[in-house]
Amino acid sequence: MSLSPRAINTFLLLKLPAAFFCGVRAKALTKTECITSVRLRWINQNPFKSMFWAVQGMAAELSTGALVMQCIRNSEAPISMLVATNKATFSKKAKGRITFTCSEGEKIQKAIDAAITTGDGQTCWMHSEGKDAEGNIVSQFAFEWTVKVKSK
Repeated sequence: MSLSPRAINTFLLLKLPAAFFCGVRAKALTKTECITSVRLRWINQNPFKSMFWAVQGMAAELSTGALVMQCIRNSEAPISMLVATNKATFSKKAKGRITFTCSEGEKIQKAIDAAITTGDGQTCWMHSEGKDAEGNIVSQFAFEWTVKVKSK
């Protein structure tokens, strides 16, 4: 059973309230792609009147993590997930609504399949790109996800 954006947003409220109250929301989720967004507001701004980098990171991580969660759920295997490393670049002030897209669902699915088949932990770098309303890239994030079948 696939996750829905509504289920993910409820998860945010209950388990990641900082992201929820900063305005991070899942907008679309398919097998291969997740889109999240966040709008600049008083609560998530920095002193320079643009979006705080960590809020962008929460939205970017959600766009990759939702794909990981969905693949784990669909596998029906007891798999743990964790971010091991992340990298980010910022190219423009984030103002207005910023939309993050990750289109690497197939990549994480292969890592999860390998973890199930081999029993060994796997890593997978997933990328998310943040764009403003005009389509300009404001930030790019990369997260190294680790997935491992839980020991009994």
